[in-house]
Amino acid sequence: MLPFSINHMTVKTMPYSSLLDTANAIGCIGVEIRNDLSTPLFDGTTAELGGFAATNLGLQVFAVAEVKAFNHFTDDTRNKAIALMDTAAACGAKGIALIPRCDGQGTGQSMRFKKLEHALMQLKPLLAERRLIGFIEPLGFEQSSLRFKSEAVDVINACGAEDQFQLVHDTFHHYLAGGGPVFPDMTGMVHVSGVTDKALALQDIGDEHRVLVNEHDRLENIAQLETLIAGGYTGPISMEAFSPVIHALTEPVSALAESFSYINSAIKGHSHVV
Repeated sequence: MLPFSINHMTVKTMPYSSLLDTANAIGCIGVEIRNDLSTPLFDGTTAELGGFAATNLGLQVFAVAEVKAFNHFTDDTRNKAIALMDTAAACGAKGIALIPRCDGQGTGQSMRFKKLEHALMQLKPLLAERRLIGFIEPLGFEQSSLRFKSEAVDVINACGAEDQFQLVHDTFHHYLAGGGPVFPDMTGMVHVSGVTDKALALQDIGDEHRVLVNEHDRLENIAQLETLIAGGYTGPISMEAFSPVIHALTEPVSALAESFSYINSAIKGHSHVV
């Protein structure tokens, strides 16, 4: 079985305790939690108790999401990042999710690099102090100020920050950004989701179309995962579906189990993947 995880967005109406029970029931190795849902983090209890609840089921909290527009770094960004880092450290998470600005601003090449470098240099000591990873997730939307993983890698290396930052390879955003190189050795998290509507033009695909991965997927999830695995990636593969159709499922546990089973079988069906 591949090392699957569940991002809380996929089952956004579930309380934290049910997220853990679901992950445990279908053989996941962990979860990702979010600060942008209607349910409070850890069902309103402390981060320490939330972390214990996961550990008690043999699960890892991989990341606490998210710091939005992290590459438009302000005093407010710093304060939000510190608060999220402290939560992550308290619950035993590996790190926090860092999401770039995505409003069409700051997309010029020189500005992109300069702002990203500034943000990483500000975050680097804060993460190191808490022994956390900053999981950088490029967004493939045209209005994103960080679309390509290659740019993130260049700036991480330029900052000498390989110990503090890793990439999130999101199959949805990789597809929207036109593909390109993957960086298995710098990837700390993989997000998977599927888009099955073949009639949608590329520019019209949005988060609301992200469903569970199945045989009708057009994002080439299996090919992307094969490339990452063949390159040595062994970390979590986390389902992150945003579609209201998925959120409304009456049997989400069985649907997730079916999707993970499909991915597992499809990957194992290709002999060049270890």
